[in-house]
Amino acid sequence: MLKTGYYTHPACRMHEMGAGHPECPERLDAIQERLSASGLDLTLKQLQAPAATFEDVALAHDEGFIDHLRQTSREMIENHSSDSYAYAYLDPDTAMNSHTLDAVMFSAGAAIAATDAVIKGDIANAFCAVRPPGHHAMRKKAMGFCFFNTVAVAVKHAIHQHGLERVAVVDFDVHHGNGTEDIFANDNQVLMVGFFQHPFYPYSGSEKSASNMVNIPVPARTNGAAVRELIENDWVPRLEEFKPEMIFISAGFDAHREDDLGQMRLNEQDYSWMTQRICEIAQRHAQGRIVSCLEGGYNLSALARSVEAHLRVLADL
Repeated sequence: MLKTGYYTHPACRMHEMGAGHPECPERLDAIQERLSASGLDLTLKQLQAPAATFEDVALAHDEGFIDHLRQTSREMIENHSSDSYAYAYLDPDTAMNSHTLDAVMFSAGAAIAATDAVIKGDIANAFCAVRPPGHHAMRKKAMGFCFFNTVAVAVKHAIHQHGLERVAVVDFDVHHGNGTEDIFANDNQVLMVGFFQHPFYPYSGSEKSASNMVNIPVPARTNGAAVRELIENDWVPRLEEFKPEMIFISAGFDAHREDDLGQMRLNEQDYSWMTQRICEIAQRHAQGRIVSCLEGGYNLSALARSVEAHLRVLADL
């Protein structure tokens, strides 16, 4: 029986944006500690991510934008290589240190390697425990803690390198995946489905969108029962109609009731249920092929428990 691949890299812990910033290296530590304590890590195929190339990233991002991040990184390394507390701010919430570009490239590399391994049949499916997150990163812009769009790069790789014609992106982060929408709007090879709290950062997704975008804005304090209903009524029919050959998950866990960066009311059981529904669709149409990439989730305990619940379903435990 093929195992679930678990991709990460030490570089993903080196990027940080200052004391007290919620998108912190401790997020990955909390996940790893939970998987170790539960014994779940022993059932996964542990894999170290390779780095993506800039040619890989250019499938989803503008080359001028890529060059800008590379130049900013070079300046940080040249001027602040010994200063762990020096930052280049790209927006009020999003900053680079001298390790950020490495973290971003290993994150994208994890998603690409996971895509290759799943399609080749080396693993059943995969979870990428990487940071920084990616789903707010637009084709020409970093924002919302995100630099390059990890999932978008992997989707483009699946289409361009493996010849897939129908790829779905499922985004259950509490925030709208505006970057992913920016990259794939009106792309008939990609269907994106998501729910998100609204009105809320990044204050997008509620307006009329492209036909391949299934955006479901929900109010604060929406609970799991309501989310399950909208998934059955809105996501599932579109995914079944689309018949994806592979599914990518932007796995944000900040809609959890304990997460202070959102005001939704989900719990671990809701993440298990969502993952199960995605797996069922993948089994029917995509040979079970799923690559899930960490996005948000900032309460460390809730994040770790939710990732464990997500992984137990992916690993069919």
